[in-house]
Amino acid sequence: MRPEQHRQGDGAGKPVARLKVGFVLSRSFTLSAFALFVDTLRLASDEQDRSGRVLADWQVIGSTRHLITSSCGVQVAPTSDFVDPTRFDYIAVVGGLLTVENPVDQQTIAFLKQADAKKVPLIGVCTGTFILAAAGLMKRHESCVSWLHYKEFRERFPDLSVRSDRLFNLDRQRGSCAGGSSSADMAALLVRKYISRDAERNALEVLQIEKARAPADIQPRRPLYDDYDDARVKAAMITMEQFVDGSMPIEKLAAMVGLSRRQLERIFIEKTGMSPAKAYNRVRMERAKSILAQSKAPLIEIALDVGFENASQFTRTFKRTFGQTPSQHRAASRAH
Repeated sequence: MRPEQHRQGDGAGKPVARLKVGFVLSRSFTLSAFALFVDTLRLASDEQDRSGRVLADWQVIGSTRHLITSSCGVQVAPTSDFVDPTRFDYIAVVGGLLTVENPVDQQTIAFLKQADAKKVPLIGVCTGTFILAAAGLMKRHESCVSWLHYKEFRERFPDLSVRSDRLFNLDRQRGSCAGGSSSADMAALLVRKYISRDAERNALEVLQIEKARAPADIQPRRPLYDDYDDARVKAAMITMEQFVDGSMPIEKLAAMVGLSRRQLERIFIEKTGMSPAKAYNRVRMERAKSILAQSKAPLIEIALDVGFENASQFTRTFKRTFGQTPSQHRAASRAH
């Protein structure tokens, strides 16, 4: 579906796309995910931050006009009742806490199914993808969720395709994203695609975002401990992340989880296939890898952050761990 064509009054007579997005907010929705998405549209819609709805428009739609409470307690009022879904180019469902038993009501589910029947693309923002999946609207589409929610998605919807290694996904008539700042990345892609690169650039500059990330960009952080089911291993690795500069002695780490060093060594070998020292080194290298991809910090600064005395020592360890130097990894990340 192509966004409505809007004619600017600049005398050029050239129509430009006008993007319309309807937002469905769940109970206990994630405010940051919604705010970043809608503000990207707002800032792309006109010039000089006047909040004019020239090139884009948006509504918060709902079955009632009752206030909807976000997970942080801030409330948002719907601005529109459910209308013909074809008035929108996309309908974005913003999810939140997964502990809420009925995040949306049956009228909302019926509306989303109506939108699907009329071929209006649906987007799951944050855990909004869970709502679409529960309504049977993610069949034959790949879902993208946060690494934090990947396991639960697999348990709830074992027959659906899901991934947690990327920021967001646009799969034919469906979109999904991990939430957080990836909401702005997804919105920026829609702006670039349907309005212009200039509109996208304007929005990102005001939001102080240097560059929009691509759908295939890796989610910034998936803790190594998420792969292990032993509570002592998880506790130890969480502590390693808190002392990513390498300042936590293995003996003290073992004592913090109620074990001797020898017991901790044995459990780590059994559960992870590596020693605590090697796991600690891996945690530090993963943090360095993330910083390299997301910042322009000098190598020596990153080396010091993860507990190395100099850049050359850090470079050797990084290459031994990942098969490429920090500079090579940074260049490859920028190329994406």
